[in-house]
Amino acid sequence: MTEHTEHTPGTGPRTSRRGMLFGAAAVSAGAFLTGCTSNESNAKAAGSSEQQAGGVDDKPGRHVTLGFAGPQADHGWLNAINENAKSRAARYKDVTLEITEGSNDTAQQIGQIETLINKKVDVLVILPADGKALTQVGLKAMRAGIPVVNLDRVFASPQAYRCWIGGDNYGMGLNAGRYIGEQLKGKKRAKVVELAGIDNLELTRQRTKGFDDALKNYPNIEKVGRQAADFTVESGQSKMAGLLQAHPDFDALWNHDDDQGVGAERAIEQAGRDGFLMVGGAGSRKAMDTIKAGGSVLKATVLYPPTMSASAIDLARALAQGKGIGGMAELEIPASLTLYSAVVTKDNVDDYLSTGFN
Repeated sequence: MTEHTEHTPGTGPRTSRRGMLFGAAAVSAGAFLTGCTSNESNAKAAGSSEQQAGGVDDKPGRHVTLGFAGPQADHGWLNAINENAKSRAARYKDVTLEITEGSNDTAQQIGQIETLINKKVDVLVILPADGKALTQVGLKAMRAGIPVVNLDRVFASPQAYRCWIGGDNYGMGLNAGRYIGEQLKGKKRAKVVELAGIDNLELTRQRTKGFDDALKNYPNIEKVGRQAADFTVESGQSKMAGLLQAHPDFDALWNHDDDQGVGAERAIEQAGRDGFLMVGGAGSRKAMDTIKAGGSVLKATVLYPPTMSASAIDLARALAQGKGIGGMAELEIPASLTLYSAVVTKDNVDDYLSTGFN
């Protein structure tokens, strides 16, 4: 357990058993969202800006100031992270949100977070550009008595945050593999290819591992090709072109990221290829619209919901106001929340359209 320095009244969070103790439980998003949103479905409970506020406890509490620091929004998913955080905070009359410009430069992001620490915000929500590199500033905030909600990219030390919330990269690969496996289980000697993300990122390795582990349950399926792209349209197009040239015949493609998937679809169209199914990753609105319209090789996308930042705001508000999660017996919010990577298909796409990002 990490010690916290108690703020003087009115300058930060009050130390309380409910708000400041470190919980030991790590629970799935299902439990959290059920507690947050009462009778709303899990799909709609993810914190979309189009939803009604469904926080940990909607009853007004004391006014709190939350700091939000993330990387530069140079990707559709990251921009959605920022937008979901801002729209969620705006729904609470008892919350003021201090949000930084965001930066992929480690030193600059550390400086932005230190500015928020100096402003004595009640709770910090941080999506670090580099979790390991920003661990020390997370520790600095915690030692100053400012609880940290670590969003997605995890710090190197659990002492640098009070609560972590993020996506399930292994689960993305696992569910993509299961979906493809079920579609191809009746086909002899089925072949699949994979368009991965950035190979030096742990998240990419986890997505591939989950995918490979799922395919082990389908002995009729062989992964015959893999290319790593860079989460950009341009890289998706060039790397997919390489896969298509190297493999004139395959039955399914899993693409890790819907942004680079735009380029992959261009390469597929230019090559005049079809006769296989494609599964995307992350859950962009464009991918969902394509899935709904039909007529494309893209049949599904596996979610990595950017609405996690809205849930992070809920958690930060609860910490600052000394609240727990409705629907759970514990007085404290959990130490960890892993979101579920649902598979969106034509059958259920309408349930998820509001969570899709541009």
